[in-house]
Amino acid sequence: MSDNQPAKANVHNLKQVSAIWIIPIVALAIGIWMFVQYLNSKGPEITIRLPNASGIEVGKTAIKSLNVNVGVVTKVKLSEDYSYITVTAQMNSDTERMLKDDTKFWVVKPRIGKEGVTGLDTLLSGSYIEMQPGRGANDKYHFVALEVPPVAPADAKGLRVVLTSHEAGKLSVGDPVLYDGFTVGRVEKTSFDINSKQANYQLFIFQPYDRLVRTTSNFIMKSGMNVQMGAEGFNVKIGSLESLITGGVTFKTPSDDQGFVQKKQLKHYRLFDSVQDYHEKMYDKHINFVMLFKESIRGLKAGAPIEYRGIQIGSVQKVPLRLPTSSEGFTSDQIPVLVRIDLGRVYNNLDEGTLDDLRANFEEEFKNGLRATLKTGNLLTGALYIGTDVYKGEKPEKPLKYDGYDVFPTKEGDLAEVQKQISMLLNKFNKLPVEDTLNSMTATLKASEKTMKSAERVTQDLDRLLSQKDTQTLPADIKASLKEIQNTLNGFSPNAAPYQNLQGALAQFEQVMTELQPVLRQLNEKPNSLVFGDEKAKDPIPVGGRK
Repeated sequence: MSDNQPAKANVHNLKQVSAIWIIPIVALAIGIWMFVQYLNSKGPEITIRLPNASGIEVGKTAIKSLNVNVGVVTKVKLSEDYSYITVTAQMNSDTERMLKDDTKFWVVKPRIGKEGVTGLDTLLSGSYIEMQPGRGANDKYHFVALEVPPVAPADAKGLRVVLTSHEAGKLSVGDPVLYDGFTVGRVEKTSFDINSKQANYQLFIFQPYDRLVRTTSNFIMKSGMNVQMGAEGFNVKIGSLESLITGGVTFKTPSDDQGFVQKKQLKHYRLFDSVQDYHEKMYDKHINFVMLFKESIRGLKAGAPIEYRGIQIGSVQKVPLRLPTSSEGFTSDQIPVLVRIDLGRVYNNLDEGTLDDLRANFEEEFKNGLRATLKTGNLLTGALYIGTDVYKGEKPEKPLKYDGYDVFPTKEGDLAEVQKQISMLLNKFNKLPVEDTLNSMTATLKASEKTMKSAERVTQDLDRLLSQKDTQTLPADIKASLKEIQNTLNGFSPNAAPYQNLQGALAQFEQVMTELQPVLRQLNEKPNSLVFGDEKAKDPIPVGGRK
């Protein structure tokens, strides 16, 4: 082989893998393993609808259940109409069993509410989202957060009932449920049904107080302070401190309860506005009457009681009902008042009578003199109520109807009689000659004033007279004169000589007068007897006439 020829290299294909590739392969395997582990540890992704993003931070705000982290917020998005936000959260792998259709979420932050102060621990750690696991049958991944924390968990032991009312805003979430003043539950949820136009209030009664709720129980609004002013005067009731601030609801069972313990969940009950409303509306059977009054009804309000000798038998419904017209046969001075007579108030037991029996009894009593009158219930407020009684001697009235209602006979009450008497008294007073009397009294007062001035002058003159020295010496002179008179009178006493001489002279004078009585009598009969004598001349007798 020549030295000038190039050498040829023998090339052989090597099939051995280089050791340098071991590191990437291992890294890839670790990456795949970590990815698999990540996928295995990654739970479902959920969305939560919130009214705002206050306290929510992406990657920091945790989702907890019983203070255990079960997820974290990964995204916050504003809705298209800017009315709410949507929070996207990545849950842990073992949380899928908790995400059911009854799962609840709410934001935990410092709150001052009806149940006290809560969420103070979030002042340092920040807000977080609390999850209440559900137990429903269907899975769910899109939720709407609660505005306030729930009163009780879904699996809490107790009784849930629903109260219905025609007015919304009576109760709020968290308001207490009371029994004899003790808190036994809370208002859990409020809603309004547009179709039935009724407000629904869901209550949760804690165990063991749920046994107090019976099928015949009645739920009544409990305000902190209840002030009523009516015919009976002022009535003030104060509840517990919590109900004084927030209000609440209470329930009671009738004394003659024949029901059973309520075991059915979400049973509907009626919500009464007050105890008075409860007592009024518990009498479903009643008869409506119209009462026509000819006197003023000022002070008579709807709800005023109708009593029979102090016992309430009904209440006033509308004041006035409708003013009558001349074509109906009623006078314009009659004011109609719509009233109701409750069957349960007249009969202690509703089984003892029916509405037909009650109507027949009233028709019979109308013939016997049953009448209605207006009475004063409170002099301070001027409130009136209607009293009924049987007045003997009242003439039976013809049954009448007004606006489709039977007419309940009435008569003028004591108030009208008093007003008449006062009016008559005022008329008599107006007829009195008050002006002449006042003028005469004025003249008399002027004359009295002049007399008083004259008496004052006489008194002054008398004072000046008594102040003179001559006047002051008069008592001594009068005393001396009285002594002289006494001495003179003593000279005429029975033992004194002048008295004895005078008595003897009087005796002699009496004797002389006794002796002079015949002479005086003679002179009285014949004044000339002292001249001619007292002997009468005898009649002469003729001589020839003697025999």
